[in-house]
Amino acid sequence: MRQTLPFVFATLVPMGLVIVAACLGGWWCLLALLATSTFLQLLDLAHPAPRSDAPEGTEFPAGNGLLVVISLGYLAAFGLAIDALLTGWGMRAFPQALAKLALFTACGFTLGQLCVPAAHELIHRPRKGLVRLGQMIYITLLFGHHASAHRLVHHIHVATPLDPNSAPRGLGFWRFLPRAWIGSWQAGWQTENRLRQRRALPLWRTPYTAHLVGAALSLGLVGMLFGPWGIAIYLALCAHAQIQLLLADYVQHYGLRRVKREGRYEPVGPHHSWDACPPASAFWMLNAPRHSDHHAHPSRPYAGLRMGTLTAQRPILPRSLPSMAVIALFPPLWRKIMDPRLDALDSRRRAQG
Repeated sequence: MRQTLPFVFATLVPMGLVIVAACLGGWWCLLALLATSTFLQLLDLAHPAPRSDAPEGTEFPAGNGLLVVISLGYLAAFGLAIDALLTGWGMRAFPQALAKLALFTACGFTLGQLCVPAAHELIHRPRKGLVRLGQMIYITLLFGHHASAHRLVHHIHVATPLDPNSAPRGLGFWRFLPRAWIGSWQAGWQTENRLRQRRALPLWRTPYTAHLVGAALSLGLVGMLFGPWGIAIYLALCAHAQIQLLLADYVQHYGLRRVKREGRYEPVGPHHSWDACPPASAFWMLNAPRHSDHHAHPSRPYAGLRMGTLTAQRPILPRSLPSMAVIALFPPLWRKIMDPRLDALDSRRRAQG
């Protein structure tokens, strides 16, 4: 439990503030925004060194429980935020437009930076119930195909042209965005369809049926509860979360490529993912910034992901993952910061032979 406690505090306190803000409005909306953005960045700047790794083989019995609590909090925060943004309930003690903007942004950060990593962890768990819970989060964010594409495409083809979610050098985020969204949908469908054909199952027996039906049901439920404007808010929050998911993919693999030898790509290694050191945002994002270890050990619990030894050959982001995601929104600035780092990594590898 002690190893999991920082994750409990770093996730449930900001999420709780978003839920309170949706219920009470006013200054709570601004506090929720600060807790999900500025406060984390300040902690990362104050303590940039990574937290020490948990001993190899450490058990995390509370880890899955926290994922379930986050999933329940996700449903509460999502629904309450849509209602508050639609009705303006409790926001009269503060300029309503500013309160709504703060709540929308804070809720979007919570969905994209916390709930998406929770879903990501859940789809890698061995228990089917937990996998279904992770799929539910993706489906209700209208991004259900990611549950298929991430495991069956991204993990196999990462850092190659076969993975639409691995950005090549020079590709700006806004050009990467449609390429990754459409490409991952298509690649996930093609892979799931091949598996269906191999098992001689009917066409509707693929996870994509659940993805599409679940998305339609989600839209229908939101429409019944909140009406057309509620659907508009729901779509905007889903887009907010999806952009953050794709920003994370973009930042974590930008410009890194596996070498092809004798017709086959080299195995995935630590030099095929950008890791980030600051611990505060890592706790908030369930150790998503320790991305290379996740690719090496996809089933390893988030609390046990390791940074290992930091060497000159390791791709390490100069700032936290959320900070670099903001920079990625401005492609010229992003390339100015990241392309020289790619050059330096290539030079060191060539020098090593």
